[in-house]
Amino acid sequence: MKTKFTFLFALLLVGFTGFAQQDEECMTKLSIFHEYVKAKNYDAAYEPWMAVRNKCPKFNNAIYIDGEKILEAKIEKAQGAEKSAFINDLVLLYEQRAENFPSKTPKGEYAAKACQLQYDNREILNKTDEELYNCFDAAYKLDKATFTNPKSLYTYFSLMVDLYDAKKKSAGELFDKYDDIVEKIDSEVENYSAKLNPLIEKEEAGTPLSGNEPAYKKYYESYLLNYDIISAGMDKKLGDRANCDNLIPLYEKDFEANKTNETWVRRAVAKMYEKDCTDSPLFVKLVNAQHELNPSANSAYYLGVLKDKEGKSSEAVKFYQQAINLETDNYKKSKLYYRVGDKFKKSGSFGQARNYFREALKLNPSNGRPYLAIAAMYAASANSCGDTPFNKRAVYWLAAQEAAKAGNVDATLKKASAQSVASYNAKAPQRSEIFSCGCSGKVINIGCWINGSVTVPNI
Repeated sequence: MKTKFTFLFALLLVGFTGFAQQDEECMTKLSIFHEYVKAKNYDAAYEPWMAVRNKCPKFNNAIYIDGEKILEAKIEKAQGAEKSAFINDLVLLYEQRAENFPSKTPKGEYAAKACQLQYDNREILNKTDEELYNCFDAAYKLDKATFTNPKSLYTYFSLMVDLYDAKKKSAGELFDKYDDIVEKIDSEVENYSAKLNPLIEKEEAGTPLSGNEPAYKKYYESYLLNYDIISAGMDKKLGDRANCDNLIPLYEKDFEANKTNETWVRRAVAKMYEKDCTDSPLFVKLVNAQHELNPSANSAYYLGVLKDKEGKSSEAVKFYQQAINLETDNYKKSKLYYRVGDKFKKSGSFGQARNYFREALKLNPSNGRPYLAIAAMYAASANSCGDTPFNKRAVYWLAAQEAAKAGNVDATLKKASAQSVASYNAKAPQRSEIFSCGCSGKVINIGCWINGSVTVPNI
């Protein structure tokens, strides 16, 4: 037993940050509470843990790592005043960790955790929306870079909407906060997409992932899925509060004061475009102001939108291409390719649209939306691209194959991909028809803009 204790003690010294002059009592009790935590005996761990926490707060980061688990277990079991006390103590523990181990405590992350804990227990703590919003706002401003938790970002915005509805925040403050958090989410999506893309490319090349790569892939995909969920949640929460009837008067009123504020103008343009307020003369004024302030990929794209509105398609395409050429960031360039492709798709120029969608995929292969768009265009062309009734419906197999790719590369689209695949396969020739024509395994060439082929399934 003594040998086991000595070995464990040595491991602790190696595994955690300590000091040259260690306190013997703290060493012993840290070893004791750490073993209890490993065994999930949190009640037994509590007393020795508190002793070390109070006597040697800078002794070892295990005080805070294990302490969080101990207090979470206490909170789960407690009721009433005792529960409130443990919650408040966990908030205090986060603050103490930041004070005693700043290099191991990302400020925004832990400040947001403290706010989320209080929000999740707001009723028992009697916290108001205003108090909770101020908590999240302070955490966000303290260290925006490490305030990345999807749930907390959503909670932060949700509280802003609630305060706006209670007439404690203005429409301008609401839209500014929406734009700010959307940009934050987009930067995180770009970050995780950049990490995921090499793994997707490796798999698509037929090379199995190795080592820790499958775990990393799952980790990156989980974050992208969560950011996708909260983005949809934010849009739902914002709802009609950001319709054209509300946006146009607000931006009209604030335009003169902000027409040289590049961030304000850029966000106003993006919001009006997103909410389809592009028929307003104000949109024209904002786009021109943005281009004058900083000619960029974004401003060139919106100038193309204006030309499209005027019916000058060829001029619009020149601006769209200029936007793509100006953009140097692959993630943003991919989004531009997708946007332009979607415009060609809506106008019925499917061949050109597919070219843009494929370019978007090259730059950001973990985004499956271009695959779904291509699949939809194939399906829409089934009747015009096949030369016989059977071959016309065979186009749906091609659409299903393309839709399946979306779910393979993009975890956020697995459900939509599966639904599309099922829908397209249901419209394709069925087993009885394949049997009747005796064409199982036959390759069917598909003409017109698709210019591809599909193999009849074997039955």
